[in-house]
Amino acid sequence: MVYIFYGESGKLTFLDGIMEDVGELSWLHNVPMKVTVELGQGQLSIRDLLLMVQGTVLELDKLAGEPLEVLVNDRLVSRGEVVMINEKYGIRLTDVINPDEK
Repeated sequence: MVYIFYGESGKLTFLDGIMEDVGELSWLHNVPMKVTVELGQGQLSIRDLLLMVQGTVLELDKLAGEPLEVLVNDRLVSRGEVVMINEKYGIRLTDVINPDEK
């Protein structure tokens, strides 16, 4: 497993892990991809949206302690749990999704 976090420079830093030899695909290594960690989802009426103020609480569909979903370019790739890395949030992967099982 590879653990990644954004260091002080804002660039990806590999903390541990081994990259497999991917031969001719090495030119893809530095292509940026959008990573989203989804805490949950909910629904909101336009009225409630207009009434939102600082301190408003939004109810989500997941229970506390349930795994968070990790999406890369809007596709589910793994699930994990929140961890702290030097006072910043991170995610420890607990399940990597096999693309054939989606």
